[in-house]
Amino acid sequence: MEKLVVKGGKRLCGEVTISGAKNAAVAIIPAAILVDGTCIIENIPAIKDVTVICSILEELGAKVEFLDKYTVKIDSSSVNKYTAPYEHVRKMRASYYLLGALLGRIKKADVALPGGCNFGSRPIDQHLKGFKALGAAIDDCAEETGAIYAETEGLIGTNVYLDVVSVGATINVMLAATLARGTTIIENVAKEPHIVDVANFLNAMGANIKGAGTDVIKIHGVEKLHGGTYSIIPDQIEAGTFMVAAAATGGDILVKNVIPKHMDSVSAKLVETGAKVLEFDDSIRVIGSGTIKPVNIKTLPYPGFPTDMQPQFVSLLAASSGTSTVTESVWESRFQYVDELLRMGADITISGRRAIIRGTGLSGTQVRATDLRGGAGMVIAGLMAKGETVITDIQYIDRGYENMEEKFRKLGADIKRIDD
Repeated sequence: MEKLVVKGGKRLCGEVTISGAKNAAVAIIPAAILVDGTCIIENIPAIKDVTVICSILEELGAKVEFLDKYTVKIDSSSVNKYTAPYEHVRKMRASYYLLGALLGRIKKADVALPGGCNFGSRPIDQHLKGFKALGAAIDDCAEETGAIYAETEGLIGTNVYLDVVSVGATINVMLAATLARGTTIIENVAKEPHIVDVANFLNAMGANIKGAGTDVIKIHGVEKLHGGTYSIIPDQIEAGTFMVAAAATGGDILVKNVIPKHMDSVSAKLVETGAKVLEFDDSIRVIGSGTIKPVNIKTLPYPGFPTDMQPQFVSLLAASSGTSTVTESVWESRFQYVDELLRMGADITISGRRAIIRGTGLSGTQVRATDLRGGAGMVIAGLMAKGETVITDIQYIDRGYENMEEKFRKLGADIKRIDD
């Protein structure tokens, strides 16, 4: 097993270039199943989740070729299987997008319940509600079979109202409706940037989707999608992670290849902590003040503060000059990583979905990455801590961050990956 060794106390300075968005890539690659032809997807992040989803497509019959490290060519014309292999599906949450794509393309889907990070129940009832409304029959005895089987004689456009704002359900129903007969209207949808990116990808391939990024998405079904080339947006959460690292170390980092508008909520909270945030056309410069002021945060669906940035900010606030509160309104058990911060000397009390953080000094010790973003939080903590921090279970970090330690080293961090 590999682990990261971080020696804290280094002020991070320089430039870092952000990779393509993980959350967009793991939805757009399954969406390629709907394309009758060859599509080329650019700005793919070189992360494990991308490797896994590409392997699943190959198992289903698609031809997948990496033209370079960040560009993949997918020909789904020969996809003829509808059962996703469990050994791959269990490794990632976004595998459930195969349900919508396969239903739309070959009218059958058999996909095991998703794996990935474990920080609370992840019901897919809204996904299934949408599929049923479109005319799919669902065998969803998941507790008995561990898989979802869906089939249809042909999906038909309809109105779907999501009971809760769900990123996954919004994308999945949109995928299924793209080739459905007639018009589908999805209400109370999520508005995250990667949802807009998936819609833009599908439209570039010939779909007719309007309203992504608003409360209502309207999909006029088309007979087929054609091939084409598409470039994925920059990763909002990776950008935020490096922005927090600048504030945490009193550093000065220019974060390149970002869409500043996507970072508004993160930038606003960093300014509250005392950091200076300067926005440019496609980059953001963050200058830490040396003193971290306490702030209060509540995670919300976009454009609110992203849940995926919560662990990084809790680590930052653990070294603040006062008391902060962070309320998690998206996932029920996302504070699992806090036990690791306590090992480093943090003073944090968890009450339900709220963390009360009393700023104190952090000291290096051995901790583990409990999940993808929790692992990023451990790296932030290690960069601030006195002494050496050893982070284990870094396979979670590799799921969503490309060469994290290398990017941090170029900014001046003392961080290395070693084989245990």
